[in-house]
Amino acid sequence: MKKIGLLSDTHSYLDDRILHHLRGCDEIWHAGDFGNAAVVEQLEQLAPLRGVYGNIDGRDVRLSQPLVQSFELEGLRVLMTHIGGYPGHYSPAGRALVAQHRPGLFISGHSHILKVMPDKARQLLHLNPGAAGRHGFHQVRTLLLFEVAGGKVQQLQAVELGSRGKGE
Repeated sequence: MKKIGLLSDTHSYLDDRILHHLRGCDEIWHAGDFGNAAVVEQLEQLAPLRGVYGNIDGRDVRLSQPLVQSFELEGLRVLMTHIGGYPGHYSPAGRALVAQHRPGLFISGHSHILKVMPDKARQLLHLNPGAAGRHGFHQVRTLLLFEVAGGKVQQLQAVELGSRGKGE
């Protein structure tokens, strides 16, 4: 069993509230738009990091983070990319990646909207942790915490980090 902290769209912003919720995670996953390499470095100090770069990330982040992550953890095939869409509304690239990798868990960011959706046709769970940063149109900053065991996501919880306009 592995405890995972999943976040996205930090846009160069990490506060004590985010760090508090990620402490004790076995791994941290970031679904893109870190904002800068300092965010990557801070997260790597807490736990092993698996991330993908997003559309706002510059060369500093792209040097350390790939466009796509595909891996297996505790019997679960995981696919992560920043712009992938969601069940019924996959981006063309997201649809192609899902067909190629056939994940049990598909993670994307970009929309700033927290989503937890099954895709029964493709036999996968889609997660988008929303946005943990302060930049964007979202009203509440969010992240997801869960466990991976026996090829499944378990104990999934959405964490509200406070208003986008405040570092609560």
